[in-house]
Amino acid sequence: MKKKELKKINSNELASKLAELKKELMKYRAQIATGTPPQNPGRVKLVRKTIARMNFMLQKSSEAKKPKEVTKKVNA
Repeated sequence: MKKKELKKINSNELASKLAELKKELMKYRAQIATGTPPQNPGRVKLVRKTIARMNFMLQKSSEAKKPKEVTKKVNA
């Protein structure tokens, strides 16, 4: 998925798609571990990158919801 597409999705849908992609990656890793070549080896890299993008978007959205702390600067 592209970054633009991920921005349009709300966090609940993003979390569910993230879970699906993690399951897909687990299947690919199991195939690789058993010695069976995956049907689409390039898809493994794409899934990993998409998972990273989704994690970043979820982290970014959770940080935006947190109230920012105000710290006072003390002159020493």
